[in-house]
Amino acid sequence: MIENLIYLIIIVVFIIFGLPIIQRRMLIAKRISIINKLEKKHASRIITMIHRQEALSLFGFPIIKYIDIEDSERILRAIHLTDEDVPIEIIMHTPGGLVLASEQIASALQRHRARVTAYVPHYAMSGGTMIALTADEIIMDHDAVMGPIDPQIGDPTRGSYPAASILAALKKDNPNRSDNTLILGDIAEKAIRQTGEKTFNLLKNKMDEKKARKIAHELTIGQWTHDYPITSEKALELGLNVATDMPLEVYELMELYPQAAQRRPSVEYIPTPYRYRRRRTD
Repeated sequence: MIENLIYLIIIVVFIIFGLPIIQRRMLIAKRISIINKLEKKHASRIITMIHRQEALSLFGFPIIKYIDIEDSERILRAIHLTDEDVPIEIIMHTPGGLVLASEQIASALQRHRARVTAYVPHYAMSGGTMIALTADEIIMDHDAVMGPIDPQIGDPTRGSYPAASILAALKKDNPNRSDNTLILGDIAEKAIRQTGEKTFNLLKNKMDEKKARKIAHELTIGQWTHDYPITSEKALELGLNVATDMPLEVYELMELYPQAAQRRPSVEYIPTPYRYRRRRTD
């Protein structure tokens, strides 16, 4: 009886702790396999930056992921481990994140001598867009989006506000305006200028300076909301070098970054290609 109970406890412990570890290692192995396949196919270094909202396996509360200093450290190490003559391809799925981390990644990719390609299978907003601008070519899915890179100014008591909106508010007469608002306005003005200059520097070697200045202005001035979707068509209209021939392996790779297993998916479908021919009526 006691032995059976011990065996039962061992099985339960394995299911709770051991099985998720094994499943995760298998998932990582599949990711590495696809990355290796892409690297051999394109003779390049593949770097992924995939941010998902995940949940801890035992407690179930969500963890929001975004571009942070750890991301920049890891990507910088990957770039430094890549010979200058080896192309780099970065696959991104991100809502954006810290400006400093995004600028570090963008600067490192800009200095890389060989060709840089950015893949955006679903979305790369804000800082993700800034990183994509360093690429010689941006490959987007037809329905993927990027976003403006206008700075957002944090206020410890009220959250974040678009820098452009702070400056717009300062232009309106208000005799009760606080010093805090004036300070935020000063920061907002500097942030827009600095982000615009950084964006221009990322673009100026890929096109004539007038065009680079125009694109940098449109992306950073705050003419759109921060979540405004820049589609592949809009990106081409802005003057960016964008194509939509996304490799199938990138989609396969994205399938290997699922949400937490215990959460019921809100979208389901049979994961096989459907190729129906139209019936002839004649």
